[in-house]
Amino acid sequence: MKSSNGCQWTFLLLPLLVFGIAAPGTAGEPTDQMKQTTDKILSILSDPTLKDSQKTEERERLIRKTLDERFDWEEMARRSLAKYWAQRTEEEKKEFVHLYTELLERTYMDKVVGGYSGEKVIYEGENIENDHGTLKVKIVTKKNTNVPVEYRLRKGGDQWIVYDVSIEGVSLVNNYRAQFDSIMIKVSYANLVKMLKDKVKDR
Repeated sequence: MKSSNGCQWTFLLLPLLVFGIAAPGTAGEPTDQMKQTTDKILSILSDPTLKDSQKTEERERLIRKTLDERFDWEEMARRSLAKYWAQRTEEEKKEFVHLYTELLERTYMDKVVGGYSGEKVIYEGENIENDHGTLKVKIVTKKNTNVPVEYRLRKGGDQWIVYDVSIEGVSLVNNYRAQFDSIMIKVSYANLVKMLKDKVKDR
């Protein structure tokens, strides 16, 4: 499956957040918690005991664990599969979430480990309505171009969890939903799963 530019930007987003900076003013829970995730990843990447090539798997495991704490992969997978989700068995749903998570995490991992090239992220503000919220940030590239990013979050207990990311107005969930829907119309769910497995295997 070929990703659009929006989807590619989304894959670049997380490693950039590792080097993000806060905007002036008082931040609320979503901003604070996203920064906590950022700080954890930065700590892992800067840990001298994890820089050895023999520690690559351990470093990636810790980064994945940090991502899992902030991203609701199952909700993102469900929204991306959309109307076809209800048609799946429990085993199929479990497999799909695993493949979807593996694809996103591995793509992020490729960028986190060596993809940073001087970009910065500025946290611009958040909006909370009951147990849902949005967090807006701005990526400042090395060419001084601003790229708007918006996190969509929901509150579970005392944590704000990401269930979608929009880059320059392009939603990750909507992007994948369109791709998955196109595949389902042309072929079958089995073909979609095979394509996801191939993508994961290739990385």
